[in-house]
Amino acid sequence: MDEQELIQGCIAARPKAQKALFDIYAPKLYVVCLRYLKDQMRAQDVLQDTFVKIFANISNYKSEGAFEGWLKRITVNTCLDQLRKDKKLLTDISIEDVSYQLATQSTSAEKLMADDLLKLVKALPDGYRTVFNLFAIEGFSHQEIAQQLGISESTSKTQYLRARAYLKERIENID
Repeated sequence: MDEQELIQGCIAARPKAQKALFDIYAPKLYVVCLRYLKDQMRAQDVLQDTFVKIFANISNYKSEGAFEGWLKRITVNTCLDQLRKDKKLLTDISIEDVSYQLATQSTSAEKLMADDLLKLVKALPDGYRTVFNLFAIEGFSHQEIAQQLGISESTSKTQYLRARAYLKERIENID
């Protein structure tokens, strides 16, 4: 079954097509959820919510752009909705709460495996992690992040710089 047949099957609410779509994309979208939510159980719950939204709105997909990109956008928005519900957004974290120096030394990022980097990103405070994911991984601009999260553009930039400094410090301390 190709992607277009899969989409049409999901629009028709065929269980086989829905299961196939889930089996293909759930692992990738779960990783996205894990980047935003520290807890695996919460990430699994948000993944389920994401697929409910995907199946409810799949008829709205206009085949403009990559289907996987459309799925990731829904996943990111669902993660952000969950963070809002938990009331642990950026406004709860003062920039001064975590003080990390920006350094200009070379890093030893090559020592890290993907799982190690994911653990470091998950250890970031919620606000830092959210902005870091949106900017560095999802490719949103600071202006888009500010609009989406209801913060100023400078807050987005500051949160990103602090997250980067935090990660850099942790990476440099790996033996």
